[in-house]
Amino acid sequence: MSGTFPDENLASAAEVPSIIEGRLENDSRIIVELNRFQDELRSRGFGDKEDSGEYILKSYEGLYLLHRNQLILINAQKITFESLVHIFARRDKDVMTNFLIYRDLRNRGYVAKEGFGFGNDFRVYERGEYEKKPAKYVVFGVSEGANIKARALATAVGQIEKMGKEAVVAVIERRGEVIYYKASKMRFSENRRTK
Repeated sequence: MSGTFPDENLASAAEVPSIIEGRLENDSRIIVELNRFQDELRSRGFGDKEDSGEYILKSYEGLYLLHRNQLILINAQKITFESLVHIFARRDKDVMTNFLIYRDLRNRGYVAKEGFGFGNDFRVYERGEYEKKPAKYVVFGVSEGANIKARALATAVGQIEKMGKEAVVAVIERRGEVIYYKASKMRFSENRRTK
């Protein structure tokens, strides 16, 4: 692994200009009911329409929008960012890891969507390419000090490369900062004794 995630200049443009109204359901998901909010979110790469027809924000998306004061939960008492983290953490121990990576990617101007099941992973689109081209990167998160087996990391990187994507490891430092490392498989030739 070497290098960092491409183009580390932070984006300054607002992601979603209006305040989105959502509804917290079963302390596990946020539903956006109004079409005008759904359309705005969809165009910016937030949320997904489920088979049931409901427009759902992932926990990290809802946390991000609430953190930026761009989401109001209309059916709940005044919910703060901290209280929503606590609610989601009861069902998902990785909610803060996902939020920190997601927030960092969004602040850098990237659209990040749910990944392919490599743990805390996201499909990440180049700036301006969401809905135009496939995701270029798969970013998966690791907390600083976590034990990861080299074989598991190599397997994940190999599978990501087979999909035609670049693997990026997001390491979350103890202070909450995210550092990115590109990862790729490398094959070493066998050392042979010469006479």
